[in-house]
Amino acid sequence: MKLPAIVELAAAAALDKKATDVVALDLRPDSSFTDVFLLATGHNQRQLVAICDAVEESLRKEGYRAGHVEGYPRQEWILMDYGDLVVHLMTPKAREFYDLERLWGAAHRKAYA
Repeated sequence: MKLPAIVELAAAAALDKKATDVVALDLRPDSSFTDVFLLATGHNQRQLVAICDAVEESLRKEGYRAGHVEGYPRQEWILMDYGDLVVHLMTPKAREFYDLERLWGAAHRKAYA
């Protein structure tokens, strides 16, 4: 399945800030609240904030605005809600603990490098 352009833009912005393990989960067949989760790991709190800022700036240039951003002050898990796309930026510890990829194991997965 082809993913929406917003997903590709967000993934590219995350990778530009050296995010690792960037993965899109296509939830369209299984979810009514969003189409895609984009997961990315930042290895420290400063990097998570930089990734978040880069994604937000990149998407804003293309006319996309987050309806809600959560976790920015705590920086262990930043959630950016764009409606059809929800971006999850996590530290390795948070990503391992919540294991969204296992929870949504039936979703089509696209890895970015």
